[in-house]
Amino acid sequence: MKLGFVGAGRMGLPMVGRLAAAGHQVRAVARTPERRAALTEAAAPAVGRAEDAAEGVGAVVVCVFTDQQLRDVCLGGELLDTMPAGATLVVHTTASPRTVREIAGRAATRGVDVLDAPVSGGPHDIAAGRLTVFAGGDKAVVERLRPVLAAYADPILPVGPVGAGQGVKLVNNALFAAQLGLIAEAARLGEELGVDESVLLAALGEGSAASRALAGAAARGSAHRFITGVREFLDKDLAVVRHLADESGARLGALQPALAALDDALTQVPRA
Repeated sequence: MKLGFVGAGRMGLPMVGRLAAAGHQVRAVARTPERRAALTEAAAPAVGRAEDAAEGVGAVVVCVFTDQQLRDVCLGGELLDTMPAGATLVVHTTASPRTVREIAGRAATRGVDVLDAPVSGGPHDIAAGRLTVFAGGDKAVVERLRPVLAAYADPILPVGPVGAGQGVKLVNNALFAAQLGLIAEAARLGEELGVDESVLLAALGEGSAASRALAGAAARGSAHRFITGVREFLDKDLAVVRHLADESGARLGALQPALAALDDALTQVPRA
């Protein structure tokens, strides 16, 4: 399939490489010589604007970092106006469900479908073809794009209409963050009981307390070191979760004290 790609960064660049290797024709936006060189190595021609990437394609994949960047790309420019009728906009960015629904409403007036498809995992999962996609949208659209997403994702999980993908991803990240808050507290308790933190984390990973959050902390030998590596993502996603909860009246419930524990841990972690 002919594809456009916006956001060929830490996550997006390996996606582009996997898509090109799978035989898709990919044009990706790049604004620096270094990024253009990386795309050339990935066999994906570089273009300067999102609109340039959207001409004549079957789908455009957007993998920018923040909700505001997503709005700027999809609502603040000519991307949707340039995409052909019948094409699909795939949103990998973690954002507000409200933003994605607004984009879908605008896209519908152009005959463009939207697949609300935030992801869980990292560049290593992309390289292995095992990134998780929470796919919100019409089932026919999900199935039409499945062969494209399968270049780097497995499983691809249909979770409901547009907006549901973001909802699942935000709950996923809130739970992950809450687990990190509890792990930081567990490490503190272990220290008070005289147990070395790296030993504790490795041992807990072999017991019923095992989780991906714990595995990440154990791999680094420290809850704080792991939190340092993921705090940029946690900060932005938790801000969206808290805003949505306040706006909608949804309750964080028992997640709240665990997230407060993470907040305490984050105050001890310097920003990069």
